[in-house]
Amino acid sequence: MREILGRRLQRLRDRLQSLRSAARSLGSRAADARTPTTRIPTTHAPATRTPATRTPAKRTPVTRTPTLLDAALTCATAWQWPVLPGVGRSVADSARCACPDPDCVVPGAHPFDPGLLAASADARMVAWWWARRPSAPVLLATGGSAPCAVSLPAIAAARAVVRLDAQGMRLGPIVATPTRWSLLVAPYSLERLGELLYSKDHVPSSLRFHGEGGYLLLPPSAASGGGQVHWEREPVAGPGGLWLPEVEDVVHALVEASSGAPGGGSRLAY
Repeated sequence: MREILGRRLQRLRDRLQSLRSAARSLGSRAADARTPTTRIPTTHAPATRTPATRTPAKRTPVTRTPTLLDAALTCATAWQWPVLPGVGRSVADSARCACPDPDCVVPGAHPFDPGLLAASADARMVAWWWARRPSAPVLLATGGSAPCAVSLPAIAAARAVVRLDAQGMRLGPIVATPTRWSLLVAPYSLERLGELLYSKDHVPSSLRFHGEGGYLLLPPSAASGGGQVHWEREPVAGPGGLWLPEVEDVVHALVEASSGAPGGGSRLAY
């Protein structure tokens, strides 16, 4: 009997052990079912698009040609030179002057309306003049506080300037037309010029003087005989402003340069 009861008790124990094992297995599966699975997302780097490299088109700088108004305003505002518009050419006949004189010897390149006494360094006045007549030549009223000038034939002037440069003489701005060059000098009075010329044994007859009460055609105006006026040497302002040589120095140098010219030095030969 005891052996039978012992065997039954052992079977019950084995059965209980088997149930416990089964319960543990079910509990583990339930826990696994409750625990979410963490997925590590695969990070794909976004495709980097390299922008197409464009070679920038080369831009040719546009150089604007200065207008007559630009030139007149520069004279008036930067250098304080009194300027006024010249009479210009006839609308009906570009070969003739716009003034009433049919035989004008300097067509287009002289004052008429306004007159020379109206010359001004006021920017508003200058702008108003050239707004009405944008093709009018630019005239400098010489003398007073404005520069004066000594002019001579173009070919003779070119040779004289080369000689003066070689001598180390300092020159100022030079205005050039196809026929004449004008060397700008410091302002002088008519009395001073008279004394200077009187002190010389001879003065080349080809020299002309643009002093008080005179005028000078400035770039980029049209020259009276054709072609255009330009700066052979442009005005350059230094620390003390625009430098100009004295008229005595320039005249003396030009007289010396003409000493070997034909005709006993009476003219600066071409």
